[in-house]
Amino acid sequence: MSECPPPAPCPPRLLVSVRDAAEAEAAIRAGADLIDAKDPDDGALGALPCAVVRAIVARTAGRAATSAVAGAPEAEELEARVRAMAATGVAWVKVAVRPALLADAASLRRAADAAPARLIAVLFAEDAPSPACVPALAAAGFVGAMIDTAGKEGRRLPDLLDAARLSAFTAACRTHGLVSGLAGSLRAADIPALARHRPDYLGFRGGLCRDDDRRNGLDPARIAGAVRTLRGLAARDAA
Repeated sequence: MSECPPPAPCPPRLLVSVRDAAEAEAAIRAGADLIDAKDPDDGALGALPCAVVRAIVARTAGRAATSAVAGAPEAEELEARVRAMAATGVAWVKVAVRPALLADAASLRRAADAAPARLIAVLFAEDAPSPACVPALAAAGFVGAMIDTAGKEGRRLPDLLDAARLSAFTAACRTHGLVSGLAGSLRAADIPALARHRPDYLGFRGGLCRDDDRRNGLDPARIAGAVRTLRGLAARDAA
């Protein structure tokens, strides 16, 4: 299993969601920091078959961090789904945490125990997640939390949550020692504004695909452009 990197300082690293090993290779060559295994044809958190995730992990071969979506299962299926995805060797496992699950401390703990020190909560912007939920995730044993959009019909993360809410969320993650991420129909032009909130990762799919369509293939030139923007912010901060 790839070692999970520590939380990164500002500016954030680039998460790129991929559907197979070939896309993983293209994303790595273009400079992606985190390869995220996800099925773009199955909503915001569509899980790929475990065999496909194993192939992605093998192709990545330690050249980038890895994560994989375990989906958005009901509480009774959560532990098994997390455990199965963790067995692929991926560094981090991501699972949807909707309000009902967030209120179920026992289920959260069981899910985190199924992937010790490897489970990332994905909260949806449409649910208006409060920074106050972060301590509960940390107490349950999650190692990270990110905000994404449940719908993929054009509404972007900045359309749904204001800057104050996003900054409060990432600050809460830092306070409680969780890796943080922001995603949700983002475009490369969103990077400078979202980087000000100091997430550890910014997550992309559609904005780095041909014609801005997440179901199309990734465009290596777009990935490289996002990498250049992030590195430009790093150079500016170091100056």
